[in-house]
Amino acid sequence: MRPLLFLCGLIAFIVQPADAHAQDLPDGFDGARTVVYKTVGDVQLRMHIFSPDQQADSPRPAIVFFFGGAWRKGSPKQFEQHCRYLASRGMVAATAEYRVSSRHNTQAKHCVQDGKSAVRWLRTHADELGVDPQRIAAGGGSAGGHVAACTATLNGFDEPGEATDVSARPDALVLYNPAAALAPFDGREPLPNYDAEAMRKRVGADPVELSPAHHVGPGVPPTIMFFGTEDPLLAGARYFQKQMQEAGNRCEIDLTEGAGHSFFNYGRDGNRAFRSTVEQTDRFLTSLGYLEGDPQIDAFLATEK
Repeated sequence: MRPLLFLCGLIAFIVQPADAHAQDLPDGFDGARTVVYKTVGDVQLRMHIFSPDQQADSPRPAIVFFFGGAWRKGSPKQFEQHCRYLASRGMVAATAEYRVSSRHNTQAKHCVQDGKSAVRWLRTHADELGVDPQRIAAGGGSAGGHVAACTATLNGFDEPGEATDVSARPDALVLYNPAAALAPFDGREPLPNYDAEAMRKRVGADPVELSPAHHVGPGVPPTIMFFGTEDPLLAGARYFQKQMQEAGNRCEIDLTEGAGHSFFNYGRDGNRAFRSTVEQTDRFLTSLGYLEGDPQIDAFLATEK
């Protein structure tokens, strides 16, 4: 029964709450350009790209987000408002589909392949999008945060047959309660009721191979992570941070006291956590030179009411 208990625990900790929009798979969003960034067999994966209204004199930074849902379900709608906000601040911001088990009978390794394809697509099309190919960030929540972290830490897991002459490694990471460790670390298990064999089946590889925290080395891009103090995934994130700092990389964890998993979603609890985490995301990106000036989250939320 341990594998069953483990999978139930994993889903409970990694799946985002069943918000009304959680399983919508939109054809597009108002004001966004929708492209098919990857085709696998008869599956077309779309990316929804939000660009600033104002013209720019130089290429802009960009970010692509991956939704949460235990590599099993979820929707790019989860990060629609993050994209709208960052576009209002001058970035090109995208929210991408990727294959999940409930729709495509896939494993986490396929999610990572799609994440790498999405970053690579943005960099390949940087000129037409007006994007600086050396300032492309990846972000995501929970399982989507895991996907984003993998694009920055893992060698391999590229889509078979996909040209790899363009790098799929992002230049910064913005991670909302990511699953940063999928294998034991420092003598402890990454999740309650952990079962290595169940995890192996779920991810499609040895868990260590798909565990970002176990593949940190010099040169992993600057990272910020957002967590509630009651999130069971926080211990793995602290291990990731430890590995990052020992390798000489920048890695910050922004904590919300008393919060659990997926606390940051737009529309939850009067947007208190959405506001605070987006404000800190803005400050982090400003520190990297991706944005300028003070955060404008209050003005943004006022227009969304």
